Amino acid sequence: MQPMHRQVFLLATAQALFQIVSVLVMTIGGLAGSILAPSPEWATAPIAAMFLGTAMSTVPASIWMTRVGRRIGFIAGAGLGTLGGLLAAAGMLTSSLTLLCLGTFLAGTYQGFAQFYRFAAAEVASSAFKPRAISLVLAGGVVAALVGPLLARLGGDLLQPAYTASFLFLAVTSLLAVGVLWGVNVPRSVDTAEDKAAARPLKDIVRQPTFLVALFGAVTGYGVMILAMTATPLAMVRHNHGLGATATVIQLHVLGMFLPSFFTGSLIARFGVLRIMFAGIVLLTGHVLFSLSGTGFYSFTAALILLGVGWNFLYVGGTNLLTRTYHTAEKGKAQATNDLTIFLVGLLASLSAGVLQNTIGWQSLNLAMLPWLGLAALAIIWLGRKGDPAAVAAVA
Repeated sequence: MQPMHRQVFLLATAQALFQIVSVLVMTIGGLAGSILAPSPEWATAPIAAMFLGTAMSTVPASIWMTRVGRRIGFIAGAGLGTLGGLLAAAGMLTSSLTLLCLGTFLAGTYQGFAQFYRFAAAEVASSAFKPRAISLVLAGGVVAALVGPLLARLGGDLLQPAYTASFLFLAVTSLLAVGVLWGVNVPRSVDTAEDKAAARPLKDIVRQPTFLVALFGAVTGYGVMILAMTATPLAMVRHNHGLGATATVIQLHVLGMFLPSFFTGSLIARFGVLRIMFAGIVLLTGHVLFSLSGTGFYSFTAALILLGVGWNFLYVGGTNLLTRTYHTAEKGKAQATNDLTIFLVGLLASLSAGVLQNTIGWQSLNLAMLPWLGLAALAIIWLGRKGDPAAVAAVA
């Protein structure tokens, strides 16, 4: 195995372990929160805390890793995830929503570091292999789709209070990631004086049409996905579905998120990144339509699978497009700005999910997404007609 391929494999393995943690929290965070929360509106507080941790750690993680390197930063992030799992389990044992949220907050800081795995893959890959490297790392989430909900379900009643064991599984999974990340070796970029002098201010990078559309596409995919995914367990319980059915739907959803990653890079190379991103919008619209078809198991299943695939096309496509908008000396601030924005939207979506689910209900919640999806579609069409050089480069 070539060094480049070995590094992508290690990053994909680390991605799988990190996504197990994320999927586990998304599966049971709202259910565990509903046990400890003073009112139903606060049930998704543990999930919101995870996204708050991600949003608060993304910029510091990016800046710190430009100084100490990817490997040290990635290991530190997984260590925080281990501690977070232990604290969340302690929160269940002591009936403390605050401690539970502190634990999921630390799991979120782990996510703040781990979100840069895909950029690390782009940094070790050749130009021709870059789209596939990004998508293959994200494909590690296929393992998470199978294992995350399983661990959540197995740990649900293994120890009392409920879900204590699930959060202990989270800690063990994060610790395993530390071992995998010891083998990661992403060369640190050495910026010359000329590179640093040529680095543009952040506002000039962000004002590029391609950067804005790449960011808006990724934000749309992530925000819509988090809003619907966070509300799903609560909606299914409301409509008399058990934990087993809920875990199955989340499992199929996460498979939809990551299974396409095995070929998304090839589709981008063949059809162009903007077409794939637009296809993502169409698939997310399909999710909304299926959510309106009813509240039975199969309606939830079909909707959540389309939600996952649509997210994949927008997120992989947006990441690929974004890498064409900055130079090496600018990557830290460009990547941090992108991911910070994404997770701030994720934070708002996760906070809103419980309130919207309890006030307007599952179907109205999804129907409200259509204007957002329409704006994203118009932005992609606009960039395609504009013919921005960075977008053309990404297609090529």
